[in-house]
Amino acid sequence: MRIGFIGLGVMGRPMADNLIAAGHELSVYRGRTDLAAHVCASAKEVAERSEVVILMVPDTPDVEAALFAPGGAAEGLRAESLVIDMSSISPTATIGFAQLIDKLGCDYLDAPVSGGELGARDGTLTIMVGGRPEVFERARPIFDVLGKNVTLIGGPGAGQTAKVANQIIVGLTIEAVAEGLLFAERAGADPAVVRRALMGGFASSRILEVHGERMVNEAFEPGFRLRLHRKDLGLAAQAAAELDLALPNTAATQQLMNAAIADGDGELDHSALYRTLRREHS
Repeated sequence: MRIGFIGLGVMGRPMADNLIAAGHELSVYRGRTDLAAHVCASAKEVAERSEVVILMVPDTPDVEAALFAPGGAAEGLRAESLVIDMSSISPTATIGFAQLIDKLGCDYLDAPVSGGELGARDGTLTIMVGGRPEVFERARPIFDVLGKNVTLIGGPGAGQTAKVANQIIVGLTIEAVAEGLLFAERAGADPAVVRRALMGGFASSRILEVHGERMVNEAFEPGFRLRLHRKDLGLAAQAAAELDLALPNTAATQQLMNAAIADGDGELDHSALYRTLRREHS
């Protein structure tokens, strides 16, 4: 396919690489010149050159600007073009974006991902999709390159709702692993040995495996930046308010992330919450 890709960050760059390796022709906006893709001067030009436009940008305003600002992708879409937003943004805003794209005679899927930089590089992302089933099937060849666990959740916005739920679970679990390992350390046990022991028990998890190792090694190069996870928990708080729903532990973890960012750790991996807890008890 002729694919336009907007957002070549930590996640987007390896995703674009995998699409090129699979034989797709890519056009990108503000991309690095070492990528085997056509570099366009605007998001509009990306859309003009593409059947499918993929967005992988940080936040809701970034998606809105990439699509609808002057020179945005919406100006270059043709009838039956497909927009796939793989960013993690507001479910409510996503429904509005989908409606605007639909009015242009084009299709829209929200398809946020989980799996971090490692999953993006290995093509093993979990992809949560919102949209019409026939549009989902049209995009399936793209999703099969990028991920291994691809699920149509429901209509527009449902993919983003699933991603918010994912980020609640991941964020709270990272915080729990950080507390457990810090407790082990302060009680006089080697947290690395405790982690290995727990990997054989009921506390075992992917987060204990990957992020627990980062914590004991104090290796916090970003697979997923802490400031972006804080943004996602902000989306959870916003949606919870709209639903009159209490999420007390989500709120507490968001506050811990606020402290981490205030301490200058926003660009580190989200497993750096361990550093924040250690500082609070130093």
